[in-house]
Amino acid sequence: MVYGCLYCERSYEKTLSTLNFADSKTLKEEKRENLFENLKANELLGWAVDVIDPRELSAKMLKKIKINLNEISHDSASGLVTRVLNMGVFLTEVYVDTVGDPEKYRIKLSERFPSIKFVVAKKADSLYPVVSGASIVAKVTRDRALRDWVLDETAENMTRNFGSGYPGDPETKAWLQQHQHSVFGFPTLVRFSWGTCTAYSKNMVEVVWESDKTEEDGSSSSSGKRQLKLSSFGVTTSKRKNEEEIESSGKSRCKFFQARKLEQLANF
Repeated sequence: MVYGCLYCERSYEKTLSTLNFADSKTLKEEKRENLFENLKANELLGWAVDVIDPRELSAKMLKKIKINLNEISHDSASGLVTRVLNMGVFLTEVYVDTVGDPEKYRIKLSERFPSIKFVVAKKADSLYPVVSGASIVAKVTRDRALRDWVLDETAENMTRNFGSGYPGDPETKAWLQQHQHSVFGFPTLVRFSWGTCTAYSKNMVEVVWESDKTEEDGSSSSSGKRQLKLSSFGVTTSKRKNEEEIESSGKSRCKFFQARKLEQLANF
């Protein structure tokens, strides 16, 4: 996920409206690319982006005390304002495309940056040229990141035909269908907390963590925790010698572990 900002002098505001910036979603890719190159070459404009990795988003949204997308977006916007201020730019007005309730968002930003006037509005990227420019910066950066993305996974039949990455894209849906794993979910390119992934969860293995089981039954015994986990899967800890040798060599392990050269540890 990519958030972007654009800034300029107040005296340049009228000129900005003549640069044909528009909501990035309404422009074709070639037009967005041209506008992005033009604004990069314009010495009277400044810009910055905040690129958030899918794994970071998943970690925040799926942890015990969850951080939702609205909060992540708000933090990103605040971070971009702070970054621009730290560059020595004197900000007097900031226009923001809302995430959530506009007034609550405005108050939140104003409390953090009391010297700045904030205008927070729905569809601000189609109302204010400076926000339109910021949306182009974010969209082009995101698209380029996807084009250049190097997949961490090396499994067989792994492809890069993931389309636009948006939920309505049939190519994206087909890619998710083809690359789901019953244990590990999806490649790290995918945000696991994405609602589009929910439809595929019924085909995946349910995992019960020791800490979850402990909280449910109130048990604090380490041996009790382990027994609960093992019994729920019907696993036995006894192994024949030849099985231990095969596992330690890595020959029979899942390709996920083999591809990453992960070794089993007996002692910590």
